[in-house]
Amino acid sequence: MNEIRVGVIGVGYLGQYHAEKYSQMDNVNLVGVADIDQARAEAIAARYDSRAFTDYRDLLCKVDAVSIVVPTESHFDVGLESLKRDVDVMIEKPMTTTLEQADKLIEIAETKRRILQVGHLERFNPAVLALKDFITRPMFIEVHRLSIFKDRSTDVSVVLDLMIHDIDILLNIVKSNIQSIHAAGVPVICDHADIANVRMQFNSGCVANVTASRISTKNQRKIRIFQKDTYISVDFASREITLIRRNEKNSNSVVPGMEFQQMCFTEADVLEDELTSYVQSVSTRKAPVVSGHAGRKALAVALDIMGQVDEAIEKYLN
Repeated sequence: MNEIRVGVIGVGYLGQYHAEKYSQMDNVNLVGVADIDQARAEAIAARYDSRAFTDYRDLLCKVDAVSIVVPTESHFDVGLESLKRDVDVMIEKPMTTTLEQADKLIEIAETKRRILQVGHLERFNPAVLALKDFITRPMFIEVHRLSIFKDRSTDVSVVLDLMIHDIDILLNIVKSNIQSIHAAGVPVICDHADIANVRMQFNSGCVANVTASRISTKNQRKIRIFQKDTYISVDFASREITLIRRNEKNSNSVVPGMEFQQMCFTEADVLEDELTSYVQSVSTRKAPVVSGHAGRKALAVALDIMGQVDEAIEKYLN
């Protein structure tokens, strides 16, 4: 594999880890990092033996690929400029703030034959990857993604901040169109909703109940999946799967006729796996695991949910 020249645009809380992972990869040259905070850019560049830029456009002419880790409202402008310069793009979720913007990025990426990957990190969680071996026809799914409040990503609703991870996972495992969405949410600390709940009915008959909160007293990221003869529980944080399946021969189980199995994937580095996959797509020109189209699908559902949440909030406040 030829050496790939990579840059990171935005080296705040998350972007600095993108820079770290790239700096440790074989056949990858972290050419530079860009941030409007000059001191920040220089500090991260020095840490990883790279160059600092305050204008990301000065970096684009020197790289083959970039990670875009700027605030959500800047995703489209930075992504569009990068693709226009024939640079491959890994853009953090949500990919844009509107579907029109997402469509434009997808269009130009396809026209210029550029890689466009969206940063739905949980897709690379080994527990999530292992799900495909056990999923048949899910009929009820319950998801809780709760987070202790952090003063970042508050420029967007909790739906775009946290819930969109689970929306992407649901679309990937249910593989059915959504029939109806019923959502509600409340702004507690921020101007946007800090807690939201949605019930989604799929054409397959599956029902998903999803709750996301960024004002919890604890961190929790779990999904529970129910299907005929099987119950699956996934803890995203500990990367564990608990599997309970019907087995009539198993009479010694806590629940007669059922067998219990637990799997743990503690050694994984999910961000490293995500960025390694991106670099491989850049090198081989194969479609990324989470394409622009996949990012757009998750965004479309998230915006629908946000519309209902915002309407409910407006009624509540008035």
